[in-house]
Amino acid sequence: MHPTFNFRGELQKMNFNQKHAIITGGSSGIGKATAKLLAKSGANITIIARSPEKLETAKAEIEAVKLQSEQRVCTKVADVSDRIQVEIAIRNSVQELGVPDILITSAGISVPGYFQDLPIELFERTMAINYFGSLYAVRAVLAYMKPQKKGNIVLISSGAGLIGIYGYTPYSPSKFALRGLAESLRGELKPLGIQVTIVYPPDTDTPQLEAENQTKPPETKQITETAKMWKPEDIAREIIVGIKNNTFAIAPGIEMTLLSRLHSLLAPGLNWYFDRIVTQNQTKT
Repeated sequence: MHPTFNFRGELQKMNFNQKHAIITGGSSGIGKATAKLLAKSGANITIIARSPEKLETAKAEIEAVKLQSEQRVCTKVADVSDRIQVEIAIRNSVQELGVPDILITSAGISVPGYFQDLPIELFERTMAINYFGSLYAVRAVLAYMKPQKKGNIVLISSGAGLIGIYGYTPYSPSKFALRGLAESLRGELKPLGIQVTIVYPPDTDTPQLEAENQTKPPETKQITETAKMWKPEDIAREIIVGIKNNTFAIAPGIEMTLLSRLHSLLAPGLNWYFDRIVTQNQTKT
């Protein structure tokens, strides 16, 4: 789907009226943009994040675009890398807004750098948030979705979850892990009426990307700058359409679509291209 796709008419056809969507990392970026689109189509929303201040700001933005006045927006403070915090947040959310129909795991971190320069704690923290944070949320909502025999679980991976990127040694493996989780869960949960979706966003104009750019090695910047930048709202639209269509893999744009479908075939050529960029940069220094 092209970013200029006219989504207004499609959104009107999509009825999420009174459905309950839980979104981790819902206070900013793709998570917040998706929460706003779901609210526009009638859903009740729970957003989970670490910062109470950012949650309240996001809540006001989501409240402002609700389709109906009776819709509710709930905020829960939790560090998704802490299983107990995630379980408590989701349990309290269910008590307030009912059984979740949709879970979107958008919480994540990325700190690029050279492998040997990065502290081992960063690798552990990245996996704890990006992979285990999603896994904890999935296990928590399944306790409520399984008896209902319905639900949508959406895991936000990355283009870096399809092919390893120079400078992303903490980040890429955590997003590869989400792909493995989604592919393993898909068949297991399908007979239970629960749809699993994995999303591979390209570079998206979010606070996380802004933070990434502060530590990106020059080689990484050159590798990633050739790709077109997307807006969070455009990725959110792809996610909403994917949920309604029960799509397993959402890969926005032609580059991600090709990489998602042909990554094993494209990998040798991409690695050759990446190696050239690295060699050119190292020759300059």
